[in-house]
Amino acid sequence: MQLKAIKNIFHKELKGIYPKEEIDSFFYLLIEHYLHLERFVLTLQPNLVVTKGEEEPLFKALAQLSNHRPVQYIIGSTTFMDMNFMVNENVLIPRPETEELVRWIIDDLNTKPKKDELKEIRVLDIGTGSGCIAISLAKHLFKAKVVAVDISRDALKIAKKNALSNDANIDFEIMDILAIGTSGGQYDVIVSNPPYVRESERNVMRENVLDYEPATALFVPDEDPLVFYRAIIQFSKNNLVVKGRLFLEINHYLGEAIVTLLKQHNFSEIELRKDMFGNDRFIKCRYGR
Repeated sequence: MQLKAIKNIFHKELKGIYPKEEIDSFFYLLIEHYLHLERFVLTLQPNLVVTKGEEEPLFKALAQLSNHRPVQYIIGSTTFMDMNFMVNENVLIPRPETEELVRWIIDDLNTKPKKDELKEIRVLDIGTGSGCIAISLAKHLFKAKVVAVDISRDALKIAKKNALSNDANIDFEIMDILAIGTSGGQYDVIVSNPPYVRESERNVMRENVLDYEPATALFVPDEDPLVFYRAIIQFSKNNLVVKGRLFLEINHYLGEAIVTLLKQHNFSEIELRKDMFGNDRFIKCRYGR
């Protein structure tokens, strides 16, 4: 069958489920992954024919897309900070917004005085998931010692594989931030992208997220949406060095509430930053005044 005919089938079957541009993106990701073909191949070879064996994984993927399974889980990987990360249903798919948080941290920490150049920076990533934040920081920060923790052993297995494939030296540990009060570590930076989607927000979320991504990494109860932020803030008070930095990704509806919480716990230099879509999404602050 001609490859362009398969592309037309993708659009016919997925129309009404995904926008046209997203269907194009799925198709090009899949032919690159399964057939090792560049996205412009149909421009150069409009009548390119693929074999039955080459068709098979494309149509299997189409069936999964029709059932709303994320394309990243279908191919088993995604790109974050120009690196490749393994993903499956045990970890959230890294978002572009989280890249913005990582770049903010890198820019903030890599612009330090010359006199501090020999000092190792100790970084903790709470709720690491796929390891995308921790690994990106380990690769881009000057003299960083990175520790990454998660409550899920299955998530940590994925994160460890991603660290290995991206040649990043990370210490991974199992930890439940809601159950631990303190630890022996003292960190210069703590970062977290914890669960923050309220249960009442389920009705505005897409099926590919609701049906496949791990709910424990997404949702918090409506009656206590700040549960993870309170725990992270308390932990940070006990484990950040004086004037140590805390970076958070947040629910954009809860920005002011989290800022108020931080002020109540002696955090200063609080900055609330918007994401690429104009939503309050990130907070940076320091512990102590």
